[in-house]
Amino acid sequence: MASVTEKATEARRAAHELSVMPAEAKNAALEAMAAALAANVDAIEAANAKDLDAGREKGITGAMMDRLMLNRERVELMAGNLRQAASLDDPVGTVIRAWTAPNGMQMSRVRTPIGVIGIVYEARPNVTTDTAGLCVKAGNAIILRGGSEAIHSNGVLARLMSEAGTAAGLPQGAIQFVETKDHEAVQELLGLAGLIDLIIARGGHRLIEAVSETSKIPVMKHFRGMCHIYAHAAADTSMAVDVIENAKANRPSTCNSVETVLVDRPLAAELLPALAERLRAAGIEVRADAAAREVVPAWVAATEADWDTEHLDLILSLRVVDGFDQAIEHIRRHHSGLADAIITEDAEAAERFLALIYSAATYWNASTRLTDGLPFGIGPASGINTDKVYPRGPMGIEEMTGSHFVIRGSGQVRE
Repeated sequence: MASVTEKATEARRAAHELSVMPAEAKNAALEAMAAALAANVDAIEAANAKDLDAGREKGITGAMMDRLMLNRERVELMAGNLRQAASLDDPVGTVIRAWTAPNGMQMSRVRTPIGVIGIVYEARPNVTTDTAGLCVKAGNAIILRGGSEAIHSNGVLARLMSEAGTAAGLPQGAIQFVETKDHEAVQELLGLAGLIDLIIARGGHRLIEAVSETSKIPVMKHFRGMCHIYAHAAADTSMAVDVIENAKANRPSTCNSVETVLVDRPLAAELLPALAERLRAAGIEVRADAAAREVVPAWVAATEADWDTEHLDLILSLRVVDGFDQAIEHIRRHHSGLADAIITEDAEAAERFLALIYSAATYWNASTRLTDGLPFGIGPASGINTDKVYPRGPMGIEEMTGSHFVIRGSGQVRE
């Protein structure tokens, strides 16, 4: 088994070739990778079964098991995301801006590949395929280091893509996978400044913190999703119920599912009974404050810890608030900056919310579950950057590139 340093060295060589590959060649490789996944569903499910069995023995949560599980439908979706990446415009070489400098130089800022990207992540095997596809399309080599809970699933997915991509013309080593569960391998990976250009960290608080503190390479963080929906006094009740149910029940184990709902007090008597009926039918446990339980006594009493808990399950925290300012204060105190929403027919209140809540994605009358590359129309996403530095939000094809200045002169010199 090659060491992490050897893998990174090979990835660096591959990145030089990838950076100048024409779009047609990268697209052909992505199509071949998608075909390999679709043709090997049985092998993927068999590998995934090993991870699921190990997870049951360890007693991991139902939400984590859902993130981990692969079936034919999910494999076909992963293959479809690779095809979607192939269908997108190639960002490499795109001129972002062009102008003429005062001294007559022809200036342009042009999109370029980042180089070699390392990704350290937990649980979800689709991260393996989505990030590999994005990196290939953006001209980057990738080194994948998934969590031990998905070691078999990630291994077979990475192998299938690497073999299919190489056979279709990708340079050897463009897609690398760290096979060992040894934590020392992560430490080695995070120390390879000069070979690796960017680390993407996806997972829980402890993982993000450990990677950020250890890495000698710039880290882009896909942090936890403490998402909020605020049902403003001027909300359409029917819309609020639909959006809240979708944001919690559609797939509760994802980071963009809502964790806390805030309801304006004047709306509570009308909204909460209708919401309670829909949430009960969806199997959702509501942990509510005293004011909400006066309207719906069957709900469980919320604790202070619930306002900071990413449940990632069919559990929803709910609080009645006394107006817009209290809702803003609660969100600012407890959110993670991934996605937050307001439901209202009051345009002035909505615009104030959009300006005051500086999340990676801030919504007016829409579900936080939409926070992803495909719903945004930018293709599959490698993660959602919750840092306040560019590129913030879902990281699609363009966000997986950097840029540089290209200057065409006619003999200009510095005076």
